[in-house]
Amino acid sequence: MKIGIIDWFLDTFGLRKPIRLGIYGSVNVGKTTLANKIALDWTGEEIGSVSAVPHETRFVQKKERVEIKHGGRKITINLLDMPGLATKIDYRDFLKYGIKRKEAKERAKEATQGVIEAIKWLNNVDAVLAVMDATKDPLTQVNATLLGNLEAKNIPVIIVINKIDLKNAKPENIKEVFSQYPSVEISALTGKNMDKLYEMIAKYARR
Repeated sequence: MKIGIIDWFLDTFGLRKPIRLGIYGSVNVGKTTLANKIALDWTGEEIGSVSAVPHETRFVQKKERVEIKHGGRKITINLLDMPGLATKIDYRDFLKYGIKRKEAKERAKEATQGVIEAIKWLNNVDAVLAVMDATKDPLTQVNATLLGNLEAKNIPVIIVINKIDLKNAKPENIKEVFSQYPSVEISALTGKNMDKLYEMIAKYARR
């Protein structure tokens, strides 16, 4: 894709407003791992902590003015790592990780508020990375609801098929189910195919 003179001027002189890029998806699909990888690649700093405990990210985490450069183009984003989306949050799910009941109930409350906040942010994002786990069935209520909302709001979306480094990964299942959307297969943990993701962001996530 050729860059126009107006795009070149805006990008070169930093006059284009940053793209508010939201990272959305179900719990534990690797959203924060991906956000950390993007932030590290372009700013040298991580955005948040990663844990096997569900809903570790319960508040929107931000990294502003992240400059991504690819193929002679530069795009500036405000990176927004969203809490994991879920249709049900039960405090008892936290108990199996050794978390005590009182803290588990507080986590569940915060996680519920986090889901509400993430949904509200759909009114304020310019583009979305919809992260899905390549080892899981993509036909979930969370994925269907998220993509339906994005389509209704006319928000550009890139499906990020994560965890392709795992032996039981089947990224082709996700590509087949959601073939109408641009998608890219990556491993946020190992960094595999991140260049392809940056190419997709530069192509699709623009004002």
